[in-house]
Amino acid sequence: MKPIFIAGPCVIESASLLDEVAARIVDINNQLGTDIIFKASFDKANRTSVSSFRGPGIDKGLEMLDEVKKRYKLRILTDIHESWQAEPVAQVADVLQIPAFLCRQTDLLLAAARTGKTVNIKKAQFLSGIDMKYPVGKAMDAGAKDVWLTERGNCFGYNNLVVDFRNIPDMLEIVPRVIMDCTHSVQRPGGASGKTGGDRKFVPSMALAAKAFGATGYFFEVHPEPDNGLSDAANMLELDKLEELIANILE
Repeated sequence: MKPIFIAGPCVIESASLLDEVAARIVDINNQLGTDIIFKASFDKANRTSVSSFRGPGIDKGLEMLDEVKKRYKLRILTDIHESWQAEPVAQVADVLQIPAFLCRQTDLLLAAARTGKTVNIKKAQFLSGIDMKYPVGKAMDAGAKDVWLTERGNCFGYNNLVVDFRNIPDMLEIVPRVIMDCTHSVQRPGGASGKTGGDRKFVPSMALAAKAFGATGYFFEVHPEPDNGLSDAANMLELDKLEELIANILE
């Protein structure tokens, strides 16, 4: 199965950021023959602190993502947090993503499935890969035609995650498309004085280890200046390193 790639900034910060990242993704697609799906969130509803930047909200955010889709001819992935968001988001996004903390929310899964769009369910930090047959079952029962699963690590004590790569082959027994979230898996949740920390230097290793375990997709949050990013700054990959990493995965 040809691998898929998902990339983009953690959150919509500005139209200029979306343009810069989207233009670079188009260049990479042209150079490598890939079809990278563009990702950005219109609302980060699960920030550590109430004072953290959340994004422009659903109305403005969807307008901005639709502009990216039309201008750059890219497919769009974004996440939803409440069931009522599924229908309007499906008017723009090609893939509806269910955040890890919400993967057991029945109404959210059903609403996403009923749109007819691809549903990407991120594995919760407190579940095993085998456990994900239940969220998938809910989505399929509601009529989903295409369901993906994404590995993003498990809670390991306080303020840390660990990846059990055996989850990838376990989830491949449930669905054919299992994605490695190479940037969220290096998080240290809540471990940076009221915000999430992490270490992006491990992102390439996460990707290559996931490949060894049979991953069929790779998710990267990227930013031209990650340390200045307004969400997940410590984990996002530098935009100028994305092409080389994807090329290494494709070798």
